[in-house]
Amino acid sequence: MMLAIIRSEWLKLRKTVIWLLAAVSPLLAGAVALLDAERTHDSSAWLVALSVMSALHALLFLPLLTGVFAALLCRYEHMSGGWKQMLALPVRRSQVFLVKFGFVVLLLAVTQLLFLGLLLLVGMSLGFAFPIPWSELLSSLSGGLLACLPLAALQLGISIAWPNFAAPLAVNAIFTLPNLLIVNSREFGPYYPWAQPMLAMMPNTGEAYGAFHVSAFTLYGIILGGLVLFLTSGMIYFSRKAV
Repeated sequence: MMLAIIRSEWLKLRKTVIWLLAAVSPLLAGAVALLDAERTHDSSAWLVALSVMSALHALLFLPLLTGVFAALLCRYEHMSGGWKQMLALPVRRSQVFLVKFGFVVLLLAVTQLLFLGLLLLVGMSLGFAFPIPWSELLSSLSGGLLACLPLAALQLGISIAWPNFAAPLAVNAIFTLPNLLIVNSREFGPYYPWAQPMLAMMPNTGEAYGAFHVSAFTLYGIILGGLVLFLTSGMIYFSRKAV
């Protein structure tokens, strides 16, 4: 039945504009980089552009998109009584939760790939020097995706809990806005799910400050712990929720 749930989710998503939302943040970040990125003649220009784009993408739009994707994936069930229809089938609620979580991750992965494509386009249009620092770029993008996983699990649980489509988005926006201040805190930044994508995506340029001083080992340990906590909590809540 797991495959049936996956097919059902895919059919619902295929008819929506949710895929277009994945391009919003990369396009805006790319436009900013075209205006602000330095024209240098060595590979550091790629990291400068990555920093400029990540400052907008990972600090603001990536956390917001995570909440939007989670809310949209639950909207159909809330609007049409789809929860009762879906759970009337011989499926486990944990399977439903994991499939929806997987689609949120898929949409975030598409967003990150589009971000990489825009970064390469910016670099080539500005004449950045080769070789492209693939290891740093891929590490940043994969780190940003991994850092979104706890937030994705948290926002999915909130979206399941509240049938009002706007409420989870409002909560997500409220907690995203303080990011600019919280990433400056070494004590609180690594533990704040909305700030973790920024901390994971920013390249190491030797100008670390605040939470950017935290080691990658510590940051990813916190992210993994948050993922386990929010994913487990979300599945337990959903398994007990009356629909």
